[in-house]
Amino acid sequence: MKFLDQVKIYIKAGDGGDGSPSFRREKFIEFGGPDGGDGGKGGSVILRSERNLNTLIDYRYQQHHKAERGENGMGQNRTGKSGEDIILKVPLGTQVFEEDNKTLIYDFTNPKEEFVAATGGKGGLGNTRFKSSTNRAPRKFTKGTAGEEYIICLQLKTIADIGIIGLPNAGKSSLLASITNANPKIANYQFTTLNPNLGIAFYDDKEITIADIPGLIEGAHEGTGLGIQFLKHIERCKSLLHLIDITNNNLEKSYNQVKNELKNYSSDLLKKKELIVLNKIDLVDEKIVKKIIDKLSKKIKGEIVTLSTLNKKSISKIKAKLISYAS
Repeated sequence: MKFLDQVKIYIKAGDGGDGSPSFRREKFIEFGGPDGGDGGKGGSVILRSERNLNTLIDYRYQQHHKAERGENGMGQNRTGKSGEDIILKVPLGTQVFEEDNKTLIYDFTNPKEEFVAATGGKGGLGNTRFKSSTNRAPRKFTKGTAGEEYIICLQLKTIADIGIIGLPNAGKSSLLASITNANPKIANYQFTTLNPNLGIAFYDDKEITIADIPGLIEGAHEGTGLGIQFLKHIERCKSLLHLIDITNNNLEKSYNQVKNELKNYSSDLLKKKELIVLNKIDLVDEKIVKKIIDKLSKKIKGEIVTLSTLNKKSISKIKAKLISYAS
């Protein structure tokens, strides 16, 4: 499934049905009187958040959504049938904006939330409603009101307990595949991950949602590489797992490069809890790994742990750590 995190759609609620101007006409009944029923209410357009969705791609191919119109009222005081609501399912973390794409209308932060984006029109009144002691045969009735219609923008900001960040080819996708049920693309070249991938990790009786954010390179906050498109997804993560390839020549530079991109995008990202993970330790001698950790811990703040995605004990250790960072 392709990933899409921003789309503009047109929504139209159903119009209300018209009231009926009917009069009762039956054999042997001289004065039948008015019996026109009311019109039915128009259907509304409702947005509902779903946890198992992670893209807005469906709305690229269908951008117009209209709810059903209410039926007109009928004789014998029969009310017209109300129009069916339509429910548009969106991923958890979707934000609804007005047409200007700046004014926030609603923010889905919990699963199964519902937001009425366009309300259906009210049904018109039948002539029975206007009967009185002085007007026994009213011909007056009202038409249904029009349903609301808008152009709205949907933006998706992935919600996850842990966001995996780091330079391209640091092993983020391999880590996600090792500790969750996700199946991200894994290859030995940069920018393998072109979209955020979500997975759920289980440890004991707990579960955490983990997002693999596409690799950040220098200038990402200005639009270089893929960064500016996906930096916003990091905003919704509770904590960050900063993955660094231990075989890099300058680990401090690799770490600071990513941190600078976060800072330049939003200083609030630096306030999140961060676990620093040195990956691919199976490629380096144990003594050298210890020296690297000692040297790096003197220059950067934060807890530093090691990882080899080929080692089950190492994976289990990381899961336990992430549980504490997700709370």
